[in-house]
Amino acid sequence: MSLPLLALFLAAFAFGTAEFVIAGVLPDVATGLGITIPVAGYLVTGYAIGIAIGGPLLAVATKKLSRKALILLLGSVFTLGQVLCALAPNFELLLAARILVSVMHGTYFGIAAIVAVSLVPKERRGFAVALILSGLTISNILGVPGGTAVGNMFGWRASFWAVGALSLVATIAIALFLPTRAGEASTSGSFRREFKALGRQQIVSSLIIAILAMIAQYSVFTYIAPLLIEVTGLDPMVVPWVLLLYGVGSTVGVFIGGRLADWKIMPSVIGILVCQVLAFALLYLATPHPLLMAVTVIIWGGVNFAVGTPIQARVLATAGDAPNLASALIPTGYNIGIAIGAMIGAAAIEGGASYGSLPLIGVGCLVAATLVAILSYWAELRTAPPLGRPAE
Repeated sequence: MSLPLLALFLAAFAFGTAEFVIAGVLPDVATGLGITIPVAGYLVTGYAIGIAIGGPLLAVATKKLSRKALILLLGSVFTLGQVLCALAPNFELLLAARILVSVMHGTYFGIAAIVAVSLVPKERRGFAVALILSGLTISNILGVPGGTAVGNMFGWRASFWAVGALSLVATIAIALFLPTRAGEASTSGSFRREFKALGRQQIVSSLIIAILAMIAQYSVFTYIAPLLIEVTGLDPMVVPWVLLLYGVGSTVGVFIGGRLADWKIMPSVIGILVCQVLAFALLYLATPHPLLMAVTVIIWGGVNFAVGTPIQARVLATAGDAPNLASALIPTGYNIGIAIGAMIGAAAIEGGASYGSLPLIGVGCLVAATLVAILSYWAELRTAPPLGRPAE
């Protein structure tokens, strides 16, 4: 594995840790700033909005900038943002700093995927994208528990200092190891072409699939702790270990998705979506049984994260002549789906549904996503439109 790819992975790991570590120190943040936990929860909402809106806009605005220079800029501002989070004297300034960081996050994952595929042969592009996305899953396994532990020992501000130090190391590694001309092909072309590429049915359908997949996942995962405690009957102290199993399954799933994307993209997407439907159905059946639930959670995490790499690879293959906006919109689609999924799950519970019935929402969403994928692939085979040149 090359040093440039490892540097990009390390930055992705830092971004993922920054997004999710807030959940582990949220009560301490609320106490430290003199606010309620629900108000502190807006630090999560604000981050998602920053990714969804700011990421694509910044990706387009900086499309003429050298990819290495852009990634270094993103890493530098991200590091500064962590310092601002650590020093924030009140909730408003902490929220502003989190939003600033989130915009860097949203731009990075779209651009990093473009740069990563430019560093490897065509047959290894799926693996390269998977490595970047694995930064998110591994951050849940290592970064979030580690950052939470630092916060518990030294105070919640120390968590932000730790993430800032990690991002500084990643930025230095990128400065040292990433080739100056990496991803240069993506800086050519017009702004008009970037927006015009969004009209291609493969891009539209990929975004729809991404949104539906995240609605399915987060209508359940948002409430996984009460589900495991109240329905499965697990002790609260066991829940983190089950979530660790989910993280392990997710990481394995990302790399399986990468291998499949290097094989055939759309057959892989359709196959993974069908497996997701089955996994959510199994989850529904397994919730009352602790041992079966633990095994199912691993499978569930794997199939949930396996689909991300083929979707991203499809976008890059379809919009290779104008990849910046299209690629940055995938994280936007994910975050829209996360927000909607959490709201649908909440509405279902408030409407009288049990936590154990939430996987059925996922089944419905993923059946719809599978149909979208099949129709899109059928249209692609039927019309055989000329796709954009993949980024070199």
